[in-house]
Amino acid sequence: MTWWVYLLHCGDGTLYCGIALDVEARLEQHQEGKGAKYTRGRGPLRLVYREACGTRAEALRREREIKRMRRAAKARLLGRA
Repeated sequence: MTWWVYLLHCGDGTLYCGIALDVEARLEQHQEGKGAKYTRGRGPLRLVYREACGTRAEALRREREIKRMRRAAKARLLGRA
């Protein structure tokens, strides 16, 4: 079982970071308004990054690292800088 850390690009230009076992199913939940409160009303949502992690704990640690990054560091992570 592989846990994933993912980044979504929201319609308002912001980035959302989360974790999931099935990223595609989780993206669907976000798009239906059943995902995180943050992504509701911020569509359209586009998956821009995903990273495999071995365990849920590793995924949570990596998510926290990414959330603490400045936007420029996230852009480098996405290969945009």
